[in-house]
This record gives sequence, structure tokens and C-alpha cells, in this order.
Amino acid sequence: MTDQPFRFEVVIIGAGPAGLAAACAAASSGKRVALIENTPWLGGQIWRGEEAHPASPQAQKWIQDVRRSSVTVLGNTSVIAAPAEQTLLAEHPAGPREIIWEKLIVATGARELFLPFPGWVLPGVLGPGGLLGLVKNGWPIAGKKVVVAGAGPLLLAAADGLKKRGARIVSIAEQAPRAQVMRFGLQLMRHPAKIIQGLGIKKRLMGVPYRHGVWPIKAQGQERVHSVELTDGQRVWTEECDVLACAFHLVPNLELPRLFGCRVSEDFVVVDEWQSTTAENIYCAGEPTGIGGADSALIEGRIAGYAATGQSEPARALFAERRSWHQFRAGLAALVKLRPELKNLAVGETPFCRCEDVTFERVKHFSGWREAKLLTRCGMGACQGRTCGAASQFVLGWGVESVRPPVMPARISSLLIKNNRPGS
Repeated sequence: MTDQPFRFEVVIIGAGPAGLAAACAAASSGKRVALIENTPWLGGQIWRGEEAHPASPQAQKWIQDVRRSSVTVLGNTSVIAAPAEQTLLAEHPAGPREIIWEKLIVATGARELFLPFPGWVLPGVLGPGGLLGLVKNGWPIAGKKVVVAGAGPLLLAAADGLKKRGARIVSIAEQAPRAQVMRFGLQLMRHPAKIIQGLGIKKRLMGVPYRHGVWPIKAQGQERVHSVELTDGQRVWTEECDVLACAFHLVPNLELPRLFGCRVSEDFVVVDEWQSTTAENIYCAGEPTGIGGADSALIEGRIAGYAATGQSEPARALFAERRSWHQFRAGLAALVKLRPELKNLAVGETPFCRCEDVTFERVKHFSGWREAKLLTRCGMGACQGRTCGAASQFVLGWGVESVRPPVMPARISSLLIKNNRPGS
């Protein structure tokens, strides 16, 4: 444990695209800037592994810009609480850290949305993004049969990445109907680079069945998944697989914004034109304000970084580009709108909270999240409700009622940092 707290004029939480861009913009002011990231690498989940195995020029540019800047990178550091005004409490392998800030930028990104269905907890059933992350870190995928299913562009991107590493992609099942996908494709005319990127992925996946209006209803297997039942609402068929990569797009990581008192509306942090939240001196950028991908996050991050350091002109110069990416974001939201049939995938004995082994039968009769937690321990496991909480919002219509520190499992010694500091 450090005897003295870390002090910075600007602190950014999250080193994904939004956080990297915010850090670079803020550092250009000459102020003391820190970038907190809970992983050992820069780039977040979307650019995971880029420093070790460069693949994206865009990712390389921003990562290198941060590395060459005056930004202090606090890696392997997880924010767990806000014990006092303008103060963060974080965990690091060397011990707890107390970080004091004058301006705070939250760029905590998003995570995959999992919906419960029979067999979804079998070994070999993973999120497309999570699976790709494992593979980038050396998890063997070559020669394995993979079915990719769920919602959103991540399905195609993950299938492309997995195929490059030797996976045999059996099929891709997108729950959105064809008309919904086509409308999104037409909106991409405003973003030619996205069209070129998409065409490249489609070319590399040539021969792989890509079906619209299809979703999984059951993963089958004993010790691990060996097949998945798919449906188009009219018929049901089975496809054999070694791995099922399934998730239903993304949900923002809102635990810290809620903890800091930022207003959240319709599941996203409310910000003004400067990316400023309703909490004093706190800004937010990237997926917590709306799921829009790396390009949208980069623009918002730069605006937040400039605004937090009083650089209003360079921030304002980016407003028009941000509007363009927000149009893309709105089109993406329409694309990934989930069909109502997905609310009925879980049956009585389907695990709903996989951390605490709570079935759907036990939770479906409760009126809300708090009641279910108190009577079943749903949401009180290792993931702290990040998986079942998001699922409950879609499946049961529950809302998150509160966030309490620590926002993730923490050592008791970390929570006692103030009492352990010399002189306290």
C-alpha cells in the first residue's frame, strides 16, 4: 500500500478507445493526467492484444500516442469505491491505491449481454467477444467447429477473427430480421470506411451461412456443448459445434457512473455537449453514453479530454463529427433491437444467476431486483449481477435500483486503506 495518495488534475477511468483519446487530449494541456486501467494492456476489450500483436493501425496510433505522452498509466488498477469527494479507492497487485482528482472522465466501456436459455452455462458456450479475447491470448481454436449467434456487428467481426485463427465457422445466426439489417446497411452510406470494412469481412467469411431472423433456443451437451438448436420462428434445427459463441450485443458498464451520482436515463449516462455529466467535474465518453463503436468513442473521448482541461475550441471543432457518429449509433441501436421471443428462452430450471446457481423458476415471480437478491442471492456472486442484472432488465423488466461499494469483489485490506495509513 502507498503511504500517500496519488494526486492528478485529470483522471480517466478506462483505457479503451474513449479513454485513450481523452488522455491524449487532456495531456495536450500540460496538466497532470492519469489513465486508470484494470488490465495490463492498453486498448480495452475492443483492442485487446494490439500491443503484443499489432493488427489495427487505428489502435496502434492511439496506444502509441498515449505511451509517448506525459500521461501516467496506472495499469492493473481497479476502481472499487469513492470513499470521499473527488477521491477514488482502487486495488493494485501491490496494494490499495487512493487517487485524488480534480476532473474525472469515465470511459468504462461496455460488456456483452447474455440472455439465459437452456444449456447456456455449458462449458464451450461463450460470448463472441470473450471467446475472441481468449483466442488472442492463446486459447486453442484451430480446427474447432464454432457457431456464432446473437445480435449485432460483433458477430461478424468475431467470426472473422476466429476464422483467421483457424476456427471452422459453422454458421452465423443474427436475430434481427433481414429488413432490419438492410436498413442499417443503407445507413452506412454515410460512412464509406465502414462499408469497406464490412465488405472485407463478408469476403473473408464467404461460404459461411449467415442467416437473419435466427436465434438459439438450446445448447446441448453433457460435460460440454456439442450442438445447438436454432430457430427462425417457423422451424427448429440442430447444428453441431465444439463452441457456441453467443451474446446479444452490448450493455454499458454503468456501475461507476451510478456510484459517482451521474444521472442515467434509458440505460445510458446523460451528458451535455461537452460530455459533462450531471455530477460536478465528472465527464463521460464512449459506450456508457451510447453504444456506438470505436470511432464514436474516440470522438467523445477527445471532446471530454479537451473540455475537462478548458480547451473549448478544439472540443467544439469536433462537434459536427460527433453528430455524424451519433447518427451511426442510432442506426446501430435500431439494428440490435431484440425480438420479444428472446424473453421466453429460459424455462423453469434454466440457470438465471449462474454465479449463485439460481434458476429462472425461483426469480420469475419476484417484482424487482432487490426482492430477488434478498430472497435468492440472485446477483450477489462474483460478477456482482453484471450478467443476470442486465438479463433481468430485458427478460423481466427490472431496473437496477442502486450501486453500493465495492463495485466488484475486493480485499478487506483495501477497504481499510484510510485506517491503515500512518497517522490515521
